[in-house]
Amino acid sequence: MFNPSQHDVRRFFCEACRKNNAREILTPIESIACDWINQHPEYEPVLADLDAALEADYLVDKGQSNPFLHLSMHLSITEQIGIDQPAGIRAAFLQLARRLQSEHEAHHGIMECLGAMIWESQRNGLPFDGAAYVAAVRKLG
Repeated sequence: MFNPSQHDVRRFFCEACRKNNAREILTPIESIACDWINQHPEYEPVLADLDAALEADYLVDKGQSNPFLHLSMHLSITEQIGIDQPAGIRAAFLQLARRLQSEHEAHHGIMECLGAMIWESQRNGLPFDGAAYVAAVRKLG
């Protein structure tokens, strides 16, 4: 199982951004990451400085959003939709995207559901409930 460290994730996104800006060949996963990076130009300065990225703290209680978590969630959701896992997530996404008239905004809605489900799972010490996750996304759609 792949279990990257915080620094691994930050290096991945910074390197993907660097390669994209230099017009170098991207791996398929880097290409997907760069699609999301390009939709979040506000993250470019953060991704341009690897050393600062590795040292940065993003504190929720200070109202700071973590760009690496945000991009990682976009990547995870893209993969979930691509393989329809958990079952039904693709249809729930398409319904939500139609309602919002935006695939990007649909991703952001799904992020809220995913974050809540992960938090609930960890808080209760239970396995992730894929069916409840898909049902929460369906409610948004």
